[in-house]
Amino acid sequence: MGSSPPFIPLVFIFLVLYVLQNGGGDVLAGKPHNASGKFDAPYLTSKINASKAIIVDTTGNGHVTSIQKAIEQVPEGNSEWIIIHVRAATYREKITIPENKPFIFMRGNGKGKTHLVWNESSTSNTDSATLTVDADNFVAFGISFKNDAPTGVANNKMDKSVAAVVNSDKAAFYHCAFYSSHNTLFDSKGRHYYESCYIQGSSDFIFGRAQSIFEGCEIFVVGDRRNRMHSSVTAQNRPTEEDESGFVFKRCRIYGAGGIYLGRAKGPFSRVIFSKTYFSMTVLPQGWTDWGYNGTKQQVVYGEYDCYGPGSDRSNRVLYGKEFTKEQADHFTTDVKFINGEEWLPAYI
Repeated sequence: MGSSPPFIPLVFIFLVLYVLQNGGGDVLAGKPHNASGKFDAPYLTSKINASKAIIVDTTGNGHVTSIQKAIEQVPEGNSEWIIIHVRAATYREKITIPENKPFIFMRGNGKGKTHLVWNESSTSNTDSATLTVDADNFVAFGISFKNDAPTGVANNKMDKSVAAVVNSDKAAFYHCAFYSSHNTLFDSKGRHYYESCYIQGSSDFIFGRAQSIFEGCEIFVVGDRRNRMHSSVTAQNRPTEEDESGFVFKRCRIYGAGGIYLGRAKGPFSRVIFSKTYFSMTVLPQGWTDWGYNGTKQQVVYGEYDCYGPGSDRSNRVLYGKEFTKEQADHFTTDVKFINGEEWLPAYI
């Protein structure tokens, strides 16, 4: 009676997943999604085609009661997809997907039902993170990641409170949410895809030097009264012209409280593109800023294409923030070519 239940065959998992509520939502017409027009958990699971699953349940009706314990059960050097099914609950823990445990699909019951929460401020973005992904080939669906540490004092060394840091290559997040009062999503390095995610923060809250696409995401700005300077949604750090990194936002929404810039230069070749995205009045008229950066801005790539809403008026934009032509935008926004997603994503719009 006291032993853990055995690994569940995948056929049974499909039956369970069809019954369970999940965070799937409508998506725009596009490439690999199911016949009903939704990226739901059963469809994504079928595309990944995992061989076994580990169930996490706080009530004890699964294999383990914590997410980190489930990760520990994944073999080192794993080469086949394994599902970690995180049932609806709030999990107060700090977790790491180590580099030697790739091919993990962490599946929640919806970002409004499955929550991973930690509370830590630090001098280090990496050390403060609630979720750290170091392993390649990682997929998450329907989970909220939150660092609920208080904001603290502006410019204090202990003001880092990251919800997630993604250090790996070929990582994808579908219908997930990221919450923090400050540096929310440390999109550190590698190729990443964020689809129908909710990202909330106040200052430079999507930052790093990853090569990423944000598709159909909601970006909510929380006003930061600690700082007289207006903050930015992004702080992308592309160090050289040859570096392939950059943030591409497609059909997203930016709204919230206070005023915010779309991005600020963290390096001489910083690259951020917004395409067909809604800008509320939260977006400042200048659009972009060089606050904290004293170098030339001639080689930064800050582009907007076919964006709309009250914050999209370009009449007062800074000179280094460009209005892209369709041809220029297509270089970054055609399907998932910017991240070579056709080669590794299980599903994309």
